[in-house]
Amino acid sequence: QVQLVESGGGLVQAGGSLRLSCAAFTRTFSGYTMGWFRQAPGKEREFAAAISWSGGTTSYADSVKGRFTISRDNTKNTVYLQMNSLRPEDTAVYYCARGPRYYSNYDDRGTYDSWGQGTQVTVSS
Repeated sequence: QVQLVESGGGLVQAGGSLRLSCAAFTRTFSGYTMGWFRQAPGKEREFAAAISWSGGTTSYADSVKGRFTISRDNTKNTVYLQMNSLRPEDTAVYYCARGPRYYSNYDDRGTYDSWGQGTQVTVSS
């Protein structure tokens, strides 16, 4: 497992933007898929976005496609989630997680072995 620390959450009006960051404290960051999940009150934790170890492949939930962009900087051991055109329904705690070395089942929580503590994103209408 690896320690992951998210930052960048906050309160924003609908239509606004936020950029989340997730710093990984590990020597092997670049070898793994990374993902962002989110959990709204009273709901299951759901997949939002994932990125392959090289950054060459990305995937998104339909609900965020076209509005969110996941990226990573392997030299800084950091993965990002740029969130634009935010909606009230994007309100949730956002978690980053480390997935497997291979890019498969990236939307399945069970394939991720390390999770951050989460950062709150609140979008007001």
